Amino acid sequence: AFRKLVKHFRNNTNIQNIDVMNAAGLCRNCLAKWYRAEAELRGETLSYEQAREIIYGMPYAEWKAKYQQPSESAESQPATSSEPPVPSTSEPPVPSTPCLHH
Repeated sequence: AFRKLVKHFRNNTNIQNIDVMNAAGLCRNCLAKWYRAEAELRGETLSYEQAREIIYGMPYAEWKAKYQQPSESAESQPATSSEPPVPSTSEPPVPSTPCLHH
């Protein structure tokens, strides 16, 4: 299911992160954070930017320049944040709060 979701996002670049966030409470950046956290749990070192490149299929800056459309309001502007902490348990990472669009 995860691979199909990533493939769907890669093939449908017209789907904006903010729209997915508003509809489903997650976005491509959430997937990248969860992917990175799972890699860390498996003992692999992966930066947030590397995880984003895996999810987006290209460097995030390139994807953003090619496909991200201007937002219609200040409320839909991406929030800036640092990398999320890596979970310290063996459980799959599940956000305790909705992902903020990044």
